[in-house]
Amino acid sequence: MSLYVMKFGGSSVGNTERMQRVARRIVEKQDEGHQCVVVVSAMGDTTDELIDQAKLLNPEPPAREMDMLMTTGEQISMAMLSMAIHHLGREAVSFTGWQAGFRTESVHGKARIMDIMPDRVQAALKQGKIVVVAGFQGMTEDGEITTFGRGGSDTTAVSLAAAINADVCEIYTDVDGIYSTDPRIVKCATKLKEISYDEMLELASLGAAVLHPRAVEYAKHNKVRLVVRSSFNNNEGTVVKEEASMEQGVVVSGIAYDKNVARISILGVSDTPGVLAEVFGALAREGINVDIIVQSGVQDGEADFSFTVSLSECDNALSVIESLKGNLPYREVTSEDKLVKVSIVGAGMISHPGVAAKMFDVISKQGVSIKMVSTSEIKTSCVIDGNNLNEVIKALHTAYNLDNDSQVFIGGPEDRR
Repeated sequence: MSLYVMKFGGSSVGNTERMQRVARRIVEKQDEGHQCVVVVSAMGDTTDELIDQAKLLNPEPPAREMDMLMTTGEQISMAMLSMAIHHLGREAVSFTGWQAGFRTESVHGKARIMDIMPDRVQAALKQGKIVVVAGFQGMTEDGEITTFGRGGSDTTAVSLAAAINADVCEIYTDVDGIYSTDPRIVKCATKLKEISYDEMLELASLGAAVLHPRAVEYAKHNKVRLVVRSSFNNNEGTVVKEEASMEQGVVVSGIAYDKNVARISILGVSDTPGVLAEVFGALAREGINVDIIVQSGVQDGEADFSFTVSLSECDNALSVIESLKGNLPYREVTSEDKLVKVSIVGAGMISHPGVAAKMFDVISKQGVSIKMVSTSEIKTSCVIDGNNLNEVIKALHTAYNLDNDSQVFIGGPEDRR
């Protein structure tokens, strides 16, 4: 008997028909002799709808009350899925995140897990029950409800799998694995049989939406066997593990993109020690994450530098920089949106020169200028204008020999209509 954690995303439980299919799949897993803990997201677009309704009432709703509201979507899913499992003649019990033992830091909207005490989950498993847990949520030591941020149900599933020593953590979604790029853009994307934690972490951090970066971090740290597969068919999924075998000739494993990018440039800053520390220290104190940083050459004792932040944090970052002007004179501050970050990722890049040069060449042949570049051992990222995103991704996918003969189908049978 193996212990499985099975996580189903919003598209997998998007309506009652899909929820019934998920319930049957869970029962089939139990029939194979396995114990099952299930983690669920909110149904379909429930979370977005709740956010929209909240902002109609209050354009800037309190973070605490938003967490109270946001956790209800997953609680609806867990209760309804448990009911569907009961209807199939099996015992199931649903738990909120805090009932399942998730204790978090006191940060609303993006809390980190401090500890998991899964006593109730383990007790229910010993009684032969299927356990259904609401993803994305926990509770602080003083009883405040918190959420983990968008995509946090992946983190719930992987961290719970580590806490209960599950044999496998399966992430079910509307595609049957991890692909070389977004199959919604490149229909001939290639499904990866396996991928390393490091490659997956890079792809997830760079915008690939199939797994949440924190979930991959948990999996890597705790050596959780992670499988991404479809909830609509029984195809073999993609295994995320410590080391993935290198296919002959495959240097780049995947291409990711991030539309949530803004570039801020500070021009005419005095070239004195401590300038960068002052700017980025102030941004850090406001909780603003900075990604790519580029400084130009010094001229007449002044320098220009640019950096990227998420689009949602751009206004806040500009306010922070404005507040520094008294202590940090500069000539001008500019910002740009409508940008995207396109990235190539692959463990094979370490030992193959010219991979980045090919990327720059492909992008230039699409008539697109590269505004910023960032590299590591296994990735290269370029910030470009967002207007030609699809064409750039398709061209890169072809250039790195990632095209596949067959086309990807996304979703279930009813989506063919």
